[in-house]
Amino acid sequence: MTVWSRDGGDLLLAVRLTPGAAREEIGGVWTDEKGVQWLGARVRAVPEKGKANAALIALLAKRLDWPRSAISLESGDTNRLKRLRIKGGGELLSFARLSAIIKEQVEAS
Repeated sequence: MTVWSRDGGDLLLAVRLTPGAAREEIGGVWTDEKGVQWLGARVRAVPEKGKANAALIALLAKRLDWPRSAISLESGDTNRLKRLRIKGGGELLSFARLSAIIKEQVEAS
């Protein structure tokens, strides 16, 4: 199982977020008790009023070189485990580019 999947023209990304971290980073994979894999991410923002979620979207946009407005939280608003939708990321050329970048982040740790 992988941390991303395609949904039509979009890319869905599974992320395990650690808010309130000392530094912001993306990397590594966390596997839950059901065997589902989640991309690890840490942000400095606190989990209050959506600040950590906004910081996660900003961090992903920067690392993926993708418009922030094209990344949205699909589920996990108040949970560490989140699913994000990257609009346009599932199109053939975009998917190949983004999946290569995400794979690099997964192997970073």
